[in-house]
Amino acid sequence: MSIKVLVVDDESLARARLVVLLGDCSQPTATVVGEATNAVQAVEFLQHHEVDAVLLDIHMPGMDGLALAQTLKTLPKPVAVVFVTAYAEHAVQAFELEALDYLTKPVRLERLQAMLQKIERLTLVDKALEHDFSDEVLVIQERGRTERVPLAQVLYLKAELKYITVRTAARSYILEGSLGELETRYASRFMRIHRNALVARRAVRALEQHHDPEEGEGWAVRLEGIEEVLLVSRRQLAAVRGLVRRAGAG
Repeated sequence: MSIKVLVVDDESLARARLVVLLGDCSQPTATVVGEATNAVQAVEFLQHHEVDAVLLDIHMPGMDGLALAQTLKTLPKPVAVVFVTAYAEHAVQAFELEALDYLTKPVRLERLQAMLQKIERLTLVDKALEHDFSDEVLVIQERGRTERVPLAQVLYLKAELKYITVRTAARSYILEGSLGELETRYASRFMRIHRNALVARRAVRALEQHHDPEEGEGWAVRLEGIEEVLLVSRRQLAAVRGLVRRAGAG
């Protein structure tokens, strides 16, 4: 696949160098579908064209790159935001805006290629998930392979950093995605027990008191097929207790 890119930078030389580097990329390739010198031009372009990624500078006249990134989050179709800047001090703020990557000038070809590969993986996962939702499977890209994991085998989904751990009785997988989106799509199968965890309703066997070194005294659920227990937040405790009671467990 070729990644469709919009380059946003008020310096023509910087844009030209980035366009040349993108043209040198392979596996995946990149297609520069547009250029913009400021945020207003970028937003106008995106209203009429579909892109996979926006590579943007931070320091620009008018609306800067950070403000533009905030605006891009409101688009109907999300795009990957990658900052390309000479200044490293904005990295933390950039990632708070959920930027996919942060490249410092002068950009190296290898670094740009790695960024495109990241976009490709995310795009393939999104398309595969869209295709397979009706089949009740999760499609997971792992170490260059594609794994199709039936939802009926999944015991829990747990958000950790930028990834989701998908746990079956046999093993764990790593999935890139949104826990909230999975909760919405599979509400009939999974219940939220904590801000970072969903469990399969059918797999819940017991609710028990539990001491956690970080959170202190609380509650945890025990699932069928694994020894591990998962913490239950106070907010979700009543719902989990009701589920256990209905299942005749606990």
